[in-house]
Amino acid sequence: MGTFINLHIMNNRITQLFTIQFPIIQAGMVWASGWRLASAVSNAGGLGIIGAGSMYPHILEEHIQQCKKATHKPFAVNLPLLYPDIEKHIQIIINEKVPIVFTSAGNPKTWTSILKEKGIKVVHVVSSSAFAVKAQNAGCDAIVAEGFEAGGHNGREETTTMVLIPAVCNAVTIPVIAAGGIATGKQMLAAMVLGADAVQIGSRFVCTPEASSHLSFKEAIINAKEGDTMLMMKKTVPVRLLKNKFYESIAAAEAEGATAETLNNLLGKGRAKKGMFDGNLAEGELEIGQVSSLINEIKPAAEIVKEIWAEYCEIKNLIANPIKT
Repeated sequence: MGTFINLHIMNNRITQLFTIQFPIIQAGMVWASGWRLASAVSNAGGLGIIGAGSMYPHILEEHIQQCKKATHKPFAVNLPLLYPDIEKHIQIIINEKVPIVFTSAGNPKTWTSILKEKGIKVVHVVSSSAFAVKAQNAGCDAIVAEGFEAGGHNGREETTTMVLIPAVCNAVTIPVIAAGGIATGKQMLAAMVLGADAVQIGSRFVCTPEASSHLSFKEAIINAKEGDTMLMMKKTVPVRLLKNKFYESIAAAEAEGATAETLNNLLGKGRAKKGMFDGNLAEGELEIGQVSSLINEIKPAAEIVKEIWAEYCEIKNLIANPIKT
């Protein structure tokens, strides 16, 4: 008899920790992950995340309140620790009783204990096993191990997801969430086989009606091919970009040995908003992962969650019960 796989729920450390149906987490991406996307993913059984990195404090507050109205299921806020108004964001998260916070781009020791004292579960994003250990020692409940395939801000080590996940799983005892280059059920299964308890998916959820990103940016992702993204700005804060005119100016500057100051001047202010939110595909900063080459349509977030989980279960079942010839 074949092994029965429950398509309705999975019981593991992450689903228990977050009280969610599927170990599928939508990344908190700037200019994409507002309350509409987060609530849609949570309502579909995953964990939706509001990306606070592109929000003023009062905007974050509005998105949290709207998300509460749109879903009765758990959701999270992603909080870059280098954000200039971090204290205000922390206070809003506490006041609004957000159940889960994903932190990134900073030292997890700074805020983890404060958030946990308020009953908030804390997850930190890392790009190496050394940082994973630091996050565990800081008291984090889980970590996101993000390979260099991922879009947006990334690790300088350039460790791929397939190498990073087993390394991190060997280094820590808390649950590990795999991220970077994951958009399908097959890729999710690969990450779980490597030891992950869940996956965090960003790029695939940008191409949804619920994502706040500009339609032109979504269409550019759909048209992306292998090699159309590159990790840049390593002298400042590494970021994976879709190639365009702005990318070319950064690449030229880096080839000439530009300093961090020069690169920051080229970046300027509001470059990410210009590209991903306003739709200026030439001059804007277009942050997206390598897996964009596998994305070919805009689809509702709930359908993506169901599609990924169904494929995961199907392939897992086929491996457990190979067809005999």
